[in-house]
Amino acid sequence: MIEQYRKEWFGNIRGDLIAGLVVALALIPEAIAFSIIAGVDPKVGLYASFSMAVIIAFTGGRPGMISAATGAMALLMVTLVREHGLEYLLAATLLTGVLQIGAGYLKLGSLMRFVSRSVVTGFVNALAILIFLAQLPELTNVTWPVYAMTALGLGIIYLFPLIPFIGKLIP
Repeated sequence: MIEQYRKEWFGNIRGDLIAGLVVALALIPEAIAFSIIAGVDPKVGLYASFSMAVIIAFTGGRPGMISAATGAMALLMVTLVREHGLEYLLAATLLTGVLQIGAGYLKLGSLMRFVSRSVVTGFVNALAILIFLAQLPELTNVTWPVYAMTALGLGIIYLFPLIPFIGKLIP
């Protein structure tokens, strides 16, 4: 029994550390950005993301499972936080978790096959547009380095794939 736990928990230490580092590097700016979108203090988002990651790690995460804030939830929570305050955000989050657990036990995920690909694509595109519009005020009345970093980021995203040898080297 102990050997099974040892193999499960310590079988791939190097891979787990690299995966943890990658997730941490992605999770920190994501948590801060979604906190700003939701209208709460970024520290709240960081604490919530850290708590979520630790709880999932000890309660049964799966390989490749993503447990983090999402843009869709951040956009929905803007009105809730603005109208009712931060206290309701915790209650809404817990209720969402209970509903997701219930949907999992009822195996409702299989119903997603009835949602067409165009509907999912439209949802994701609309979400991207809403997140862009929510971040637009952050680009007004700022210093020139902010615009330079924004241009550099967009250049990396859109121009690097056009350069043949860089597009293959850097994903």
